[in-house]
Amino acid sequence: MKARTGAIIMAVVLVLYLVLVGQRAVQFVLTGEPIAVVIGVALIILPIIGVWGLAMELQFGIKSGRLAGDLEAAGEMPADLPVLPSGRVERSAADAVFPAYKARAEAEPENWKAWFRLAILYRGAGDSRRARAAVRRAIRLHDAHAKRADR
Repeated sequence: MKARTGAIIMAVVLVLYLVLVGQRAVQFVLTGEPIAVVIGVALIILPIIGVWGLAMELQFGIKSGRLAGDLEAAGEMPADLPVLPSGRVERSAADAVFPAYKARAEAEPENWKAWFRLAILYRGAGDSRRARAAVRRAIRLHDAHAKRADR
């Protein structure tokens, strides 16, 4: 719950910042001075990029949270991993079982649950980049499976 609250606070702060920058950008453009107009246009483009980035991160968080909930509801979260008081997986335990989880994900490349569990292990092992990549793959596989089920 702390992560969700933190994300909401950061999103609100970012939106406030983007609004203020957007207002300043309009002021620059309205001066009519060539340099000010260029700065204003740049300041308009940057908030658009910021909003896109915020939307993508929020979407990632919502979808990954949904997958975690689905996996937990099915009782298929990795149970053989000790968890620290912070809620993170203990790194030495993650390192010990990592090869088995990786082998399962590679053996079942279309199984979103295997990829999501692998992401949990990557995160526990301290490899955030690979953890995010594995979660993205799990999301794509889950979405594709849901589309096939709807047909």
